[in-house]
Amino acid sequence: MNSSYQLKMTVYSSLLVAFIAIGAFISIPIGPVPIVLQNMFVLLAALILGPVWGLGCVAVYLLIGLAGLPVFAGGTSGIGKLFGPTGGYLLGYLPCVFVTASISKGLGRKMPSDIIAMVIGSLIVYAAGVPWLMAVTSMPLKKALAVGMYPFLIGDALKIVAAAIIAKTLRPVIKL
Repeated sequence: MNSSYQLKMTVYSSLLVAFIAIGAFISIPIGPVPIVLQNMFVLLAALILGPVWGLGCVAVYLLIGLAGLPVFAGGTSGIGKLFGPTGGYLLGYLPCVFVTASISKGLGRKMPSDIIAMVIGSLIVYAAGVPWLMAVTSMPLKKALAVGMYPFLIGDALKIVAAAIIAKTLRPVIKL
């Protein structure tokens, strides 16, 4: 890879790390799992950056949060967040971004395939987050789904549509 491409990808990755952090800061606490915009930017990172750079972007986001920068929901940080009720969702972003990007890339980076990829990616986040929420809080599955998944489905659908539109708009401009 040439250095111009690597520089461009580093800049885009850095911007998306910042957007993920801003999306997490915009937080509406409704229980143990808040409503945030960060997952939309994680999905957007997958669509724009691809599997490897997207994974790196999300890993950097998680690392800076673990290091103490206030980039998690509501401006929080630290290793305690990974061991708290939302830790599974945060860790679920890693396979989410990789799988979403891989599916989108494999299916030709078109809006319908992007939407399918983001739905699957979102399900991965829930598959990691809900069991973690159950383990940390000792909630039964029914309650964990009621507080950790169901209230977010409509918002996630809107975020997926928004991310698909943003990706469709940005791709021709950034030429990746």
